[in-house]
Amino acid sequence: MSNMRFKDKVVVVIGGNSGIGLSSAKAFAAEGGTVVITGRDPKTLEAAAREVGEGTLALRSDVSSLADQDALIEAVRAKHGRIDVLFVNAGIGTFAPVRGVTTELWDQVHDVNLRGAFFAAQKALALMGRGGSIVFTGSIGSVMRAPGNVIYAAAKAGLRAVARIMACELVEEGIRVNVVSPGATETPLINRNLDMPPEAVQALREMMINNTPMKRMGNPDETARAVLFLASDEASFITGVDLFVDGGVAGL
Repeated sequence: MSNMRFKDKVVVVIGGNSGIGLSSAKAFAAEGGTVVITGRDPKTLEAAAREVGEGTLALRSDVSSLADQDALIEAVRAKHGRIDVLFVNAGIGTFAPVRGVTTELWDQVHDVNLRGAFFAAQKALALMGRGGSIVFTGSIGSVMRAPGNVIYAAAKAGLRAVARIMACELVEEGIRVNVVSPGATETPLINRNLDMPPEAVQALREMMINNTPMKRMGNPDETARAVLFLASDEASFITGVDLFVDGGVAGL
């Protein structure tokens, strides 16, 4: 197995300033990729770019804003002229019982996790060609029955469907589309669940560990390794899959 799988490839990581996105961006760069990362927070974006390494293009972009997405594509076009790998990782979470779901909360999550993710991929196609690869960050929540998870689960289930249909439509163009679905993973996202106080976050963490057969949280590098595999030519005969990286939750 080559350790320079992304040499001479342009890799765009949407939501590459923390967690799984940052771990993946660093791994892409370590394997020769020319990396572009995006994020909403200029401070964490700048720090992430330093971690990823020299030559990293860091662009402030909100995936829920179609105008930001258009600006991102034009910036990548001007700098690199193409996209070989697109990793759509940006996401937000929330927990709310069915009776507590508001239209505002629903739209806030879906604008990022589903609508934003779809249009990020759609717009990137203008710079992608044969041999290109798209990977979405999904979630085991898309197939699990977790009380309080209706908003997030619906968005990720929708994204799973998007990826499968996109894979079907793009296969003749030579562009592969896959999903990596993490289970309980120790990233900043767990601390950014909308409307969830810190004590509830810790209770959520403990519940997820107890429900994971391996009895621990995953770490971002473990998911990043799956992302890089699906994005690489080693997965050249794989498209339309949803790869669980979840410590056995969905399979045991």
